[in-house]
Amino acid sequence: MQDLREQFPDPETVGAIIVSAGASTRMRGVDKTLVDLGGMPLIARTIDVFEHTEAVGFVVLVVAQLDLNSIADLAREYEWKKVIHVRIGGLRRQDSVRLGLRALPECDWVVVHDGARPLVTSKIIENGILAAVATGAATAAIPVVDTIKVVTDDGHVVKTLDRRSIASTQTPQVFRRDLLQKAHDAMKQDVTDDSSMLESQGMPVEVFVGDRMNIKVTTPEDLIIAEALLFARVSGEMSDV
Repeated sequence: MQDLREQFPDPETVGAIIVSAGASTRMRGVDKTLVDLGGMPLIARTIDVFEHTEAVGFVVLVVAQLDLNSIADLAREYEWKKVIHVRIGGLRRQDSVRLGLRALPECDWVVVHDGARPLVTSKIIENGILAAVATGAATAAIPVVDTIKVVTDDGHVVKTLDRRSIASTQTPQVFRRDLLQKAHDAMKQDVTDDSSMLESQGMPVEVFVGDRMNIKVTTPEDLIIAEALLFARVSGEMSDV
């Protein structure tokens, strides 16, 4: 049987952009980037996973200007070896990713991840890289379990969607660098993630299995859930994917 490691590209050809430049407007005055999560700043937990993922060679971290000095202090405290640049983000998420792309050194593959998803695992990142190597672009996703309805602005139901054909996307999302750069160069409209850029230009995007624990911390309630999931993982009640 082929060693799984032989299927991965050389780590020096794989760069990651971790985006953490949002304003935390739904956190009721709490900066989610630096908030404590199980004894570590949230962003430090996210970076730590990439530091220990052998398939990733280096990281560019994109942050809000107000967090720049604090992030520099964390980089020294935690001795991040893979974080080669810390950049100030743009007005929109896609602007922040574009700035991260400019800061990346030469590489063939780019992993884009939300800094506010601290429960990502090396396994998910590696699965994304393998999926992208096979297809050119891939996004983590999980099946939708709720019933999804399309509604009007005034709250009337238009129709109910077939959830069997719907997935909830996450990050990491992994791309061949030239495809991601082409998508960013062409996209002017606002988008919520990078995979939708490629989709809008007719480029195929593969879905690989994400993890329900890989939540995005957006509200104070999300932080409570993340702390509970982290405790369950550390205590062995839940295993990493």
